[in-house]
Amino acid sequence: MIRSYKPINLSGIKTYSLFSRKSKVTSADFAEVWNKGGNFEKFIDSLPDLLAADQIKTVISSIASAYKNNKVVLFAMGAHVIKVGLNPVLIDLIKRGVITAVAINGAGIIHDFELAMTGQTSEDVAESLGDGTFGMAHETCTFLSDAIKKGGKNFSGLGEAVGTAIIKADLPHKDISILAAGVRYKIPVTVHMAMGTDILHMHPEFDPKEAGGASHRDFRTFASVVADLDQGVYMNVGSAVILPEVFLKALTVVRNLGYNVKNFTAVNMDFIRHYRPITNVVNRPTSEGGEGINLIGHHEIMIPLIAAGVIEKIEKQKTE
Repeated sequence: MIRSYKPINLSGIKTYSLFSRKSKVTSADFAEVWNKGGNFEKFIDSLPDLLAADQIKTVISSIASAYKNNKVVLFAMGAHVIKVGLNPVLIDLIKRGVITAVAINGAGIIHDFELAMTGQTSEDVAESLGDGTFGMAHETCTFLSDAIKKGGKNFSGLGEAVGTAIIKADLPHKDISILAAGVRYKIPVTVHMAMGTDILHMHPEFDPKEAGGASHRDFRTFASVVADLDQGVYMNVGSAVILPEVFLKALTVVRNLGYNVKNFTAVNMDFIRHYRPITNVVNRPTSEGGEGINLIGHHEIMIPLIAAGVIEKIEKQKTE
């Protein structure tokens, strides 16, 4: 069947006044022009109240509010956060009492230790994989394996065991170790290890039984922190799988035990959108209350920006 079409007649179209329409963007939310000599607080305030800029302001305000009200700020992170040079920024927030707990994956203890011992980390995997030398640094594996064994005997968690060993060994760069900072400032730094993912697991000195036990104790400590998360902030930075899964399990444990953890700010930060953090950190945990935020960007830029914004806000709070 052949159909013949003519241009539709538009004369009957109904319109309405632009002034009566609800719009999602208003000039009141626009960015402010920067003036020479302004301070950092002014810079943050000058950002537009739209999309990610508005969300950064919310994250800063949520962390500052948690600090003011003595609530939990739990910073969970992948090892890349360490490798892009953010230990000093995070340790400063720990020292100030802003970050009250840290969670890292198994790779985190490797890079944190190597920085504490030598001031450098992150080998060229492509270069060393071909001849089988990848992950075979003697000091890294022997030191950490020994720390894990001692921690197992003392029934301490994995993070506490390594942090304590770094301090006792008086490593040259211990001041830039997050694990050592956890011990020094008496906050939990929990380590969540997945067997087979880290270079330690390839070495004969490594004791999987002690490591597993210590990491499970850290999971239970992590769950205790999550039980206290209401009105606080949970940040998942640069972990696409392990820590989002750990967080979801800890959250269901504490809710199962009767803890009221419904109203908190959950923040995910990474280079791209990943299914698991969006689902297990941002969406599901806040479905009955609180707020979930997903920020896309480079850690080495975003974290210092947020940290500076928080410091400005909490210092201003002290004078008000």
